[in-house]
Amino acid sequence: MKSLMRQGAGKIVFLAALLTLAAGVYAQDAAQGARKVLVKTAPVYPTLARSMNIHGVVKLEAVVEPNGTVKSIDIKGGHPLLTRSAMTAVGHWKFETAAKESRESIEIKFED
Repeated sequence: MKSLMRQGAGKIVFLAALLTLAAGVYAQDAAQGARKVLVKTAPVYPTLARSMNIHGVVKLEAVVEPNGTVKSIDIKGGHPLLTRSAMTAVGHWKFETAAKESRESIEIKFED
C-alpha cells in the first residue's frame, strides 16, 4: 500500500514539474514577441502627485505601427494623476521596425 502511495506521489511531483516547465516555456515565448524600444522618453513626475506622495505603476497597452511609431495608447491601470504623464512619454517612444502592427504592454513606475 505504501509503495502505491509513493508511486502516486511521484507521478504528481512529475506532473507538477512538467507543468511548471511548460509554463516557463510559454512565458518566454510571450516575452519574445515584445519589440525593442529604440528611443525612450522618461515621464515627468507630476508635481501634484509628488506633493501628495502618490506613487505606483501605470499599466498601458500601445499599438505600434510597423515603422515603430506609437499609433494609440490604452490605459490598463494606474493612479489617474500619473496616467497622463505616462501616456505622453510613451507617445514619444520609438520602437524597432517590424513586418506588421503590434500591441506592446508597458509599465511605467513612479517612485521617489
